[in-house]
Amino acid sequence: MTTIEFFHDAVCGWCYLLSPRLRKIAAKYPVKVVHRAFVLQSNQLEMIARFGSLAQAKREILQHWEQCQRYAEHPELINIERMRAAPFNYPTGYLAALYAKAIEKLGGQQAHWDFFDVVQRAHLYEARNIADVKVLNDIAKAHGFTYPELLATLYSPEVKKAVMHDKLRAENFGIRTIPSLVIDGTKVVSQTLSLDQLEQLIATHVERQHVEEES
Repeated sequence: MTTIEFFHDAVCGWCYLLSPRLRKIAAKYPVKVVHRAFVLQSNQLEMIARFGSLAQAKREILQHWEQCQRYAEHPELINIERMRAAPFNYPTGYLAALYAKAIEKLGGQQAHWDFFDVVQRAHLYEARNIADVKVLNDIAKAHGFTYPELLATLYSPEVKKAVMHDKLRAENFGIRTIPSLVIDGTKVVSQTLSLDQLEQLIATHVERQHVEEES
């Protein structure tokens, strides 16, 4: 079994493209996907420090969305104009990461993945504010998690430590950009691979692993 660690942030357009490709790989090959939070900016102060202002952050990030749209299998699922018109500042992914880790603790890696994908769709297609507790609660509820159940886990030291642990693990691998993949704890891929590129990479790795086990 090959383990793929997927480092991502819910606000990352390139992660939005890679996640469904990874799902296709996981359905075809003997791989386990482990989700790692890599929050680009944790709060508005960090956003301002990175981009100069919240308004500039939104303008620049939506330019990144335009690039993502050009490489998307379904470009219509990236709604740039809807987000541009949204009345809120561009959100950070920190709260979504806490929710995802809480849901992971309650339901495992697959629950984390399912929640993450719906949050990304809410962000990039529906233009909902995923830094809003109400929005994340609605998504969690639709996945069968009630707020009282989440509340017992969400703000626990363990969940915050889990987010920090993933960030430190990324640093140990020298990861500075997302999406990034770590394959079996050795090979780091810090780019958004096409489905064909991803399949070639994983098929080759799985075959090499099989040969080593047989020898």
